[in-house]
Amino acid sequence: MSLTPHTPSLSEVHRSIKIPNEKGFGRKMLAYAGPGYLVSVGYVDPGNWATDLAGGSKFGYTLLSVILLSNLMAILLQSLCVRLGVATGRDLAQACRDYFPPRVNLILWVLCEIAIAACDLAELLGSAIALQLLFGIPLIWGVCITGCDVLILLLLQGKGFRYVEALVITLVGTVGVCFLLEIIFSQPDLAGILQGYWPQSEVVRNPEMLYIAIGILGATVMPHNLYLHSSIVQTRAWEPTSEKRWEAIKFGTLDSTIALSFALFINSAILIVAAATFHFSGYNEVAEIQDAYRLLSPLLGVSAASAIFGLALLASGQSSTLTATLAGQIVMEGFLQFRLKPWVRRLATRCLAVIPALITIIFFGERSTGQLLILSQVILSLQLPFAVIPLIMFTSNRRLMGEFVNPNWLKVLAGAVATIIVSLNVWLLLQTFSGLLFH
Repeated sequence: MSLTPHTPSLSEVHRSIKIPNEKGFGRKMLAYAGPGYLVSVGYVDPGNWATDLAGGSKFGYTLLSVILLSNLMAILLQSLCVRLGVATGRDLAQACRDYFPPRVNLILWVLCEIAIAACDLAELLGSAIALQLLFGIPLIWGVCITGCDVLILLLLQGKGFRYVEALVITLVGTVGVCFLLEIIFSQPDLAGILQGYWPQSEVVRNPEMLYIAIGILGATVMPHNLYLHSSIVQTRAWEPTSEKRWEAIKFGTLDSTIALSFALFINSAILIVAAATFHFSGYNEVAEIQDAYRLLSPLLGVSAASAIFGLALLASGQSSTLTATLAGQIVMEGFLQFRLKPWVRRLATRCLAVIPALITIIFFGERSTGQLLILSQVILSLQLPFAVIPLIMFTSNRRLMGEFVNPNWLKVLAGAVATIIVSLNVWLLLQTFSGLLFH
């Protein structure tokens, strides 16, 4: 594979964060910490909440094992993104541009832009729903308000990428603290939680449980996260030697693993709270975010429970929209070598999400937002194979990766993960379309 000259994506922050030369583990870990948390927000976005709520309310703690499995898959794939970005100095979009013919790249770029717009749509609706629940703001105005948050990202990135990372870490931390409080309020059964993390054959034998399980797995790995992570690991200014690149891969992988472990806690917490609050109280059909919000305080007997839930939803939606706009800039620059001013690029990305959201609310009413969220997840599922398969191809190619190529055991494991994720997404897609056709 020949590598063509290129301008780095996000050139304004490329290799802008210094790495200390001292051998101290703590200081280096802090220097590399950040990109993993930007990636982790894709695993706790509002699009995941519905499946976690449905799984917990309907089947108790049983599907915790599925959340754990999906998170382990995500950790592996994000580690490959770190490996690709550090070893080649390219993100996934740039590697595709170097390897595939122009027509294929154009198709991949269009598919990726659609997926980013779909993802941004889910986060936008999540934030708007949170504003409606917390402050009574009509959904249509909530969409407009959340559509302006790109200005925050522009302001922070102008000050330095560390400010962007700090904001996202603060928002993710807010979601974590909120759900820690919800767990304390709901007083779940510890033995039941531990048993739920142990895989059970019932998940496969029960068609209804399998459907929700596949929904959890299918919504886990976001295509844009693979492009995003392989680019933002390059914000660190490691020395271009073999030793320092191995060090960057080690610390970058550790960063994403810790961050995704935090995402595992949040996803688990959503399901645990749903199980403890709804399932064991006889409310087995709670799948809508609005229903969960209205029921939490009355069932738990804690007046603040619903407000805390809404605050977590708002923080989740806001953090996810920030990373989706960054991913949009990365794929356009990577696939097309075409660079827009950051504010133009982010405004375009946001308009692609705001316009369909407003049209749906105006013409079909606020209740149609649930169907719009489902559609956004289906679109993401469609695009996923076109990101996962090239990532594994590139990191397994010795001519491209050199000494950093995936070892054989990692190739086999990554191939198995890709097969599982793609197969489950195809199955979920077929079930969704058959449901739309026959119901």
